[in-house]
Amino acid sequence: MTSEPETGMELPPYLIPHSRESIRILYADDSLLIIDKPHLLLSVPGRHPLNRDSLITRLDRFFPGVAAAHRLDLDTSGILVVPRNKATLVAINKQFQDRTVLKTYRALVYGEVKDDQGQIDLPLIRDWHNRPRQKICTETGKPSVTHYRVLDRQPSATLLELKPITGRSHQLRIHLMALGHPILGCDLYAHQKALAAAPRLLLHACQLTFKHPLTKENLRAYSPPPFDITGLFTLRPG
Repeated sequence: MTSEPETGMELPPYLIPHSRESIRILYADDSLLIIDKPHLLLSVPGRHPLNRDSLITRLDRFFPGVAAAHRLDLDTSGILVVPRNKATLVAINKQFQDRTVLKTYRALVYGEVKDDQGQIDLPLIRDWHNRPRQKICTETGKPSVTHYRVLDRQPSATLLELKPITGRSHQLRIHLMALGHPILGCDLYAHQKALAAAPRLLLHACQLTFKHPLTKENLRAYSPPPFDITGLFTLRPG
């Protein structure tokens, strides 16, 4: 099984619709920003000239020198820490590498998850022929681990708390698909019923905890998810 595209293979560009949603700044100091990213906004600029709009591009207009220490998928909303200088970037990157940054997500998934909690351990690799998709590959995939816990259940849907131990692209989406409970509104990995159940991907990075590189204070940021499990799936404004 190959992990690289065939030589000379040309793939069409993947163009991102321009997002009109605003960015919320949850915390700011001279070293870093903590941001609540809207869905349908890239974390960093894409390679194609029409995919330049991004969180970092917008922030750089007001905070020159910002850089991405980590990313959220295009369709995922929620919290990101954004360093404002090289020293902070290096320090935050080390925390991610050492896996001392604690990330928590909320997701509404299709169907009723039976187990109250569990772990999904499935290696992932880029699916070159179906980009931007990723796929499970036990031969050459990178280790990918997700912990989940049920917060609320209905016969048609389950609200989950997710804690990714690794940070692979599309990790939570693929792992939950493999569990048999795709995230509602996911246009890449959900079946038609799960896709049609929500007008957007119901995945939100709700909490981030890390140590401030300068003050050594433990910072904890929280952003409530803009969706709930009331009724069938009721989107809250915002």
